[in-house]
Amino acid sequence: MTLLYIALALLALLFLGVPVAFSLAGLGAALLIVKGLPLAMVAQNLHGALDNFVLLSVPLFLLMSNLLLKGGVGKDLFEAVQKWVGHLPGGLGLSALVSCGIFSAISGSSVATAATVGTVAIPEMVKRGYSKSFTLGLLAAGGTLGILIPPSIPLIVYGVITEESIGKLFMAGVGPGILLLVLFGIYTVIHAWATGMHQREEASSNRERMTATFRALPTIALAVLIIGGIYAGAFTPTEASAIGASASFLLTAFVLRTLTLKGFMAAVSQTLKTTIVLFLIVIGAKIFGKAITLYQVPAMLSELVDVHISSVDGFLLLVTVILLIIGLFLESLSMLLIMVPVLFPTVLGLGIDPIWFGIYFVILIELALITPPVGLNLFVIQAIAGTPLGVVARGVVPFIFIMLGSVVIVYFFPQLVTWLPENL
Repeated sequence: MTLLYIALALLALLFLGVPVAFSLAGLGAALLIVKGLPLAMVAQNLHGALDNFVLLSVPLFLLMSNLLLKGGVGKDLFEAVQKWVGHLPGGLGLSALVSCGIFSAISGSSVATAATVGTVAIPEMVKRGYSKSFTLGLLAAGGTLGILIPPSIPLIVYGVITEESIGKLFMAGVGPGILLLVLFGIYTVIHAWATGMHQREEASSNRERMTATFRALPTIALAVLIIGGIYAGAFTPTEASAIGASASFLLTAFVLRTLTLKGFMAAVSQTLKTTIVLFLIVIGAKIFGKAITLYQVPAMLSELVDVHISSVDGFLLLVTVILLIIGLFLESLSMLLIMVPVLFPTVLGLGIDPIWFGIYFVILIELALITPPVGLNLFVIQAIAGTPLGVVARGVVPFIFIMLGSVVIVYFFPQLVTWLPENL
């Protein structure tokens, strides 16, 4: 019953509109007090939550993505990809998806990916006859790649919580990230062929392609520098975030000369705001996690699973259903910080590969980014396009089913996740 009471109390706070960070911290502190423990333990957990060198990478990756966003690198990147694939069926949609994939390999943020590419791609696609709902749905879904294709902020946080190798988690995200990109691309081509609504572009000349690619080369080189450096062991993910932030500033301020002082200040301000929100959630989750551990909630859940669910398949199905439901009401990082500490002991107990489970989990919380009523990418794309939320929501429906299909593929073919970490 303790498990049920704690879950109901947390849900009540969230539905009352109490911010996630304060719901977690407040309920955790109350549980510690009921247990007769001093409030000093809350302060200790507050300090311990942020006393982790790896977490330093979070604000730095956020700063990097905000600098690139304010520096307008999406335009050159989108135009370069468009020159290569724009003449294909659904070419502009494919250009948007590939641009999302490349930018995801730089930013680590789905919101930044959706905003950067969406700002450039949405007007072009609508102008060339793509339906508004399809266009907005495509960009909202393409943005979710930002938290799967490394570097990924949720994967960093998952690694901190579970003490798994962040480098291996990054490598594990490559295969599923490419899989989703391919599945989205196949649907885009089929939709373009079936509707015939859009205008086909003429194929660009080799000269045009090389000129556009040269303009986008600094951005592509930044992605290669970060991902290549991590995989080659030249620097850690935290060091990569510092190098990436510095390189992004130099790229936008001095190479491309697109970053103004106003844009720089806005990037820093947005990074500070997002970092404070994220770290408050981390602190709240740490306090809540300490409380539920003292109340033996993970042990209760493990026992509940042992009694009622005797297989790995049943456990994964339960996790999938739970995450799909709470994803309607919580954003992705909150889901990760609340659920992983509770589920992880059972994951280990059932012998599930924790690296594979991390990717499986992240794909499921990606769905929370595009499911109403609180899907962040929906609001970002809505703000860019200036359309009702319902138009965006209709557009993402096919992509939700595609992402669920990718979950099934990852389940039946775990090598998509595990091959790179095991062989590199």
